[in-house]
Amino acid sequence: MELAVEVFAMLADATRVRIVLALRAAGELPVNQLAETVEKTPAAVSQHLAKLRLARIVATRQEGQRV
Repeated sequence: MELAVEVFAMLADATRVRIVLALRAAGELPVNQLAETVEKTPAAVSQHLAKLRLARIVATRQEGQRV
């Protein structure tokens, strides 16, 4: 029950929902491209992604020095 509450709280923000839907449709995207897709700044998208990572809704993958 607590996990469900946490997930719904994370998805209460429209930008985070748009990010999740964009990633679901396109797969992995760089932050700049994701920012264009959801019409937000890369800094804002990065902050939202950090919150989604903490809630384990999205994950990172490292390739060399890129995450």
